[in-house]
Amino acid sequence: MSNIIVTPSYRDHRGIGLIQLNRPNVLNALNTETLVDIVETLESWSDIRAVIITGSDKAFSAGADIKKMAEASAMDQLLDQREKLWKRFSMIRYPIIAAVNGFCLGGGHELAMSCDLIIAGDKAKFGQPEINIGTVPGAGGTQRFTKAMGKSKAMYYALTGEMINAAEARELGLVAKVVPASTLMQETFVVAKRIASKSPVASSLIKESINQSFEMSLSQGLMLERRNFYLTFASDDQKEGMNAFLEKRTPDYKGN
Repeated sequence: MSNIIVTPSYRDHRGIGLIQLNRPNVLNALNTETLVDIVETLESWSDIRAVIITGSDKAFSAGADIKKMAEASAMDQLLDQREKLWKRFSMIRYPIIAAVNGFCLGGGHELAMSCDLIIAGDKAKFGQPEINIGTVPGAGGTQRFTKAMGKSKAMYYALTGEMINAAEARELGLVAKVVPASTLMQETFVVAKRIASKSPVASSLIKESINQSFEMSLSQGLMLERRNFYLTFASDDQKEGMNAFLEKRTPDYKGN
């Protein structure tokens, strides 16, 4: 059985790719092999304008593969390629949406937070429960958690291992939108379609600017934002977008 199910482009959703985690026997636990499959798939797509990553109704991903990790040594972890894979994931230029139903915990939660935005079904549960098994988050859990909701709340949830429901996750800034669990994919495709209809050049530059804002001072971030604004004027997409606005028509972006 493949670790993921891949649909590169839908007939009615051109330019939107779908990756579905496919390890149902372990609630889509995220192991290195699955991460390899996800990253290599994302890197292989050249004509995609937005991607949805999802799991099942029961679980987006319930965490890391604990059975495999239980007997691992520190050197095993150090030599594992996951760190490089997460870096490659962060370099994907087009927007990635996590569509979350069910459990989204530990490594699965870190995968969702590594996406550009999260849309959650109303029954979803989020959290970093590593404290419950004697370890700590290792793929951005403490960092992205804190940036999303602040120090005190991140401390509370990481130190207690308590799960967060979908409504709380939205209030905390972890989730962009909460929808009925039964319509999660339809609602997510609506958002993905809106994103895919925009300029791919502008989308990738917005993604870069927002992500880099966590790494830079305000003055550095403003400098990057201005540079990216200027760069759009070297693109055909900018000319098409502004001309379409003036001519009161729908723009036809080509991504160049």
